[in-house]
Amino acid sequence: MQTRIHPPLQTIDVVNEAESILRACVHCGFCTATCPTYQVLCDERDGPRGRIYLIKQFLETGTLTEASRKHLDRCLSCRSCETTCPSGVQYARLLDIGRSLAEQKLPRSPGQRLLRWGLRQVLPHPARFKALLAAGRTFKPLLPENLQKKIPPVRPSSPWPANSHKRIMLTLAGCVQSTTAPTTNAAAARVLDRLGITLLEMPKAGCCGAVSQHLSADDEALNFMRNNIDAWWPAIEQGVDAIVTTASGCGVTIQEYGHLLKDDPDYADKARLVSELCKDLSEILSEEDLSKLNLTRSDAADSSENEAIRTAVHCPCSLQHGMKQSDNLESILQQAGFELAKTRDKHLCCGSAGTYSILQPELSQTLLNNKLAALTSDQPDQIVTANIGCQLHLESQSDIPVRHWIELLDEKLD
Repeated sequence: MQTRIHPPLQTIDVVNEAESILRACVHCGFCTATCPTYQVLCDERDGPRGRIYLIKQFLETGTLTEASRKHLDRCLSCRSCETTCPSGVQYARLLDIGRSLAEQKLPRSPGQRLLRWGLRQVLPHPARFKALLAAGRTFKPLLPENLQKKIPPVRPSSPWPANSHKRIMLTLAGCVQSTTAPTTNAAAARVLDRLGITLLEMPKAGCCGAVSQHLSADDEALNFMRNNIDAWWPAIEQGVDAIVTTASGCGVTIQEYGHLLKDDPDYADKARLVSELCKDLSEILSEEDLSKLNLTRSDAADSSENEAIRTAVHCPCSLQHGMKQSDNLESILQQAGFELAKTRDKHLCCGSAGTYSILQPELSQTLLNNKLAALTSDQPDQIVTANIGCQLHLESQSDIPVRHWIELLDEKLD
């Protein structure tokens, strides 16, 4: 795609990066067929190709309208289009650049600025989020029904293994996950312990930076990333095997540290190594001998009616399109003896997408209803996923339990 960048923008480094991405696009339209928002809205401007043209127009003219930004805001950053694209267009990065420049050129209304600032002040900070969640649970009966459904149930923390092994891996406690689902990392630690791996959380590590990045607070996002690198670096120097993420939304961001910090002379090399070390938990287990877990046999043995519990697997967009790990979840669970239900439209987003469910509630709800219909078409007894945002979003409307998949393996340890 030929571009002629507006002269005042030509000196901006990220604009040069955006131009390179634009030139890779051959405007074939394959991406449109797999875009969740295009499927719902049927508007070219609400598909990847249309948004690419809007960003191109913005960079060539230096101007952007509220109408154009509306279509950019509606994108989930699910990256389904990247999986489909035959030309390897880095659409998600282009969108981040376009949105960031838009924030500078076209200020939002005071109400929108306040909302986005508030999200950045709460979600990446576990203590603040925990306090807000506690208040929400206390006053839940007084809240509107739609907000009541968004308040997750209490999941008590569970013990970590006390063993120590030669193989050591790091993990991120996470912002929302550490408060709403502390059982997830504990379950991962117990499963990895059986495989001879010690899993550690570094106390000073914090938000991965995704919330700030997707809300176009670029400097803030980079500072979160630098903080995590500093927190992990002593252990990395001692030779940890990997950085394991149990929330794929965090994982896909950490894998981008190397690119996002490539121009930082103090962190470029460290960030590149951190990205190389980062793997999703499912990728780690796919490379291990799962027979060492000595799992108790199938769900049927646990059912009073001698019928197996059927599980629907939801592979988050950040895992299948971002981290390019689409098959591990089902393969691991099948090896472990779980009966999997059939699902439809596996490539389409559930509508969670970080803060999307808050900023685009109507469209998010439509996508959620579509995803739940696709996940429950074969009448499963439970749904499992690999990302806390998806887990909370799905369970807000689901009639059956929604859990992190590692909990299933943890429960089967003998």
